[in-house]
Amino acid sequence: MSARILVAEDDVKQSRLIRIYLEREGNAVQVVADGRAALEQARSSKPDLIVLDVMLPLVDGLDVCHILRAESDVPILLLTARATEEDMLLGLDVGADDYITKPYSPRELTARVRALLRRSGKGTGPVEPVVLRVGEVELHTERFEVRVADRPVELTAKEFSILETLAREPGRVFTRAQIIERVFGFDRDVLERTVDAHVMNMRRKLDTVPGRAGHLETVYGRGYRLADTPDSASS
Repeated sequence: MSARILVAEDDVKQSRLIRIYLEREGNAVQVVADGRAALEQARSSKPDLIVLDVMLPLVDGLDVCHILRAESDVPILLLTARATEEDMLLGLDVGADDYITKPYSPRELTARVRALLRRSGKGTGPVEPVVLRVGEVELHTERFEVRVADRPVELTAKEFSILETLAREPGRVFTRAQIIERVFGFDRDVLERTVDAHVMNMRRKLDTVPGRAGHLETVYGRGYRLADTPDSASS
């Protein structure tokens, strides 16, 4: 099954290269060259994934990401020449699922796209149907669904991947380095603070569900674990 991918990139050479590589993967690719067109096309065509350049004319890519995240859970991969830690965290804060800095290899980009599509249930290969239950937390890996205390919780693709990693071995403490290796494997430049930012967002979403809080526990000096029994004292 091919995925429908929207590419928002104002550099003609870059957008052409991205299209070629993504189409080789069997995807249907649409290309737009400014932020306003990206918003319009995303709303009208409902793509399975968006590759979004940060520096877009008319509407900035970060603003596009923020607006779309409020409307949809479509996976978003940001492209940018900004490589500072603050820029990376800002991209995650506005709702991006992944972040790649220029210059990048087309093979790396397609690998990240495949990973995001797989996590969102839009991958081209068969996905093993698995339901993981840890205390009040329930993950449906095939449907990319999370429920806590029988209430739905919406996570980004990267957040879901982190939660799935923890849920497959409940109670085990995963260091940030181990989470990076399992979730971001091909990206050796991911910062430990990036993991912290994802976990902070996940904890906020999980704790909005009525009932006990603290499903994601911090083990100080070591890392994170998913607890069988939520502990409201955890942070």
